[in-house]
Amino acid sequence: YYGGDCASLNIAALWKKYKGTEEPPAAFGHNRDWNVDLIPKFIMSNGKLVKMLIKSKVTKYLEWKVVDGTYVFQVSKGLMGGKKAGIHKVPSNDSEALKSSLMGLWEKKRCRNFFKYVESFNEEDPKTFGGIDPTSDPFAALIKKFGLEANTIDFVGHAIALYPSDAFISQPCLGTIKKIKLYMDSHGLYGDSPFIYPVYGLGGLPEGFSRLSAVYGGTYMLNQDIDEIVLDESGQVSGVRAGDQVAKCKMVIADPSYVKSMDKVKKTGQIVRCICIMDHPVPNTKGCQSVQVIIPQKQVGRNSDIYITMLSNVHCVCAQNFYIAMISANVETSSPETEIQPALDILGPVIESFVEIYDTYEPTCDGVNDKVFVTSSYDSTSHFESASEEVLSLYKRIFGEDLDLNVEYEEEEG
Repeated sequence: YYGGDCASLNIAALWKKYKGTEEPPAAFGHNRDWNVDLIPKFIMSNGKLVKMLIKSKVTKYLEWKVVDGTYVFQVSKGLMGGKKAGIHKVPSNDSEALKSSLMGLWEKKRCRNFFKYVESFNEEDPKTFGGIDPTSDPFAALIKKFGLEANTIDFVGHAIALYPSDAFISQPCLGTIKKIKLYMDSHGLYGDSPFIYPVYGLGGLPEGFSRLSAVYGGTYMLNQDIDEIVLDESGQVSGVRAGDQVAKCKMVIADPSYVKSMDKVKKTGQIVRCICIMDHPVPNTKGCQSVQVIIPQKQVGRNSDIYITMLSNVHCVCAQNFYIAMISANVETSSPETEIQPALDILGPVIESFVEIYDTYEPTCDGVNDKVFVTSSYDSTSHFESASEEVLSLYKRIFGEDLDLNVEYEEEEG
């Protein structure tokens, strides 16, 4: 199959990858009903990836549907001094904050006031800063200003601003304010959720670009393994070799799997991913047919978050009456499968599960000199925000300028 670590597989290919020669149960239906993404990531409706896709005009080849909801796991105080744990829908504005089950009565009001502050914040108008210097004061200053509780900080930072750790608390608050505003702006843009996902899965993205490439005379070399990236006498890339054939080129853009032998990447850690096939949606989500659940690090005593994405036949990724959930997390101990148990507890019973440990890499050079541009491995997050930033950085290294994303949607789509 094509796509490497981030391929989209039918049910037969999925079984072959994880179970060898064993055939999938007949109850799972036809291959054509399954498009299982090995690394599913949701897309922010008003985020940079959407703008890049519109800029490239590849959106004409794609169909999207809204993700039903985003939830966050929280451990809170129960009756008689005990604790209760569960998932709650993430509020995205001041009115939703007042209805949220994440907070008590007085905290709801404090959170509403914080959301109103963010909604009215204008980077160009110091009158909206409320006595805060967003370029130097840390987010901790806003926490103090609005008296936000620890659990509120958790869901705001991890499920709205989408930070994978608590480092944002000590960083200048402007970046966090922008991320929260992006979440707010994305919510309601296409439906009652800030995230969208391609119908038939993420495999539609490379398929769309292949069609666009054909329009401009591009060539796809199929059914070929790359044996070598060829450099000329000056040390710059001149082609890629497959067997005894060499395709000439002026630059190569590749993920780490193609360049491990060239000493161009270094290992940064590991990620545990678990694909779960279920016959029910995620419990306590009011039957959502697609959902994201974020488990902030503090809630389960970790150094980084755990992520869950779940999709159904609504997005045409599995047969009817089945659901595909993916759990992902950074490996922090010698027992990766034990680390994701909190996520498995949220999902409830699963029919089949497939666990894989991925090594992660990052490039050791920027690629400007030899024209071999290498991306980092996909991280454990359930969204494309960090990957989008890397694409923009890659574009600047290649072309020497920032990609202009200030385009009118109607202009590009027309």
